[in-house]
Amino acid sequence: MEITVNQQNYPISETCSVAQLLAEVLQIPVQGIAVAINQTIISKAEWPERLLRDGDRLTVIKATQGG
Repeated sequence: MEITVNQQNYPISETCSVAQLLAEVLQIPVQGIAVAINQTIISKAEWPERLLRDGDRLTVIKATQGG
């Protein structure tokens, strides 16, 4: 199965949740980020249960400070 994260393709297992993707595949800290799947924001509470599907397009946005 393949998904796209910020316009980069990733092969993943069939049973990968959003939380697993962030921790195990992308290895990024979950503090201060937002995730959209197919242009729909997914709340942080849903990340452990929301399983990814083949062809999903994720956008991961990291909050930054400054002005």
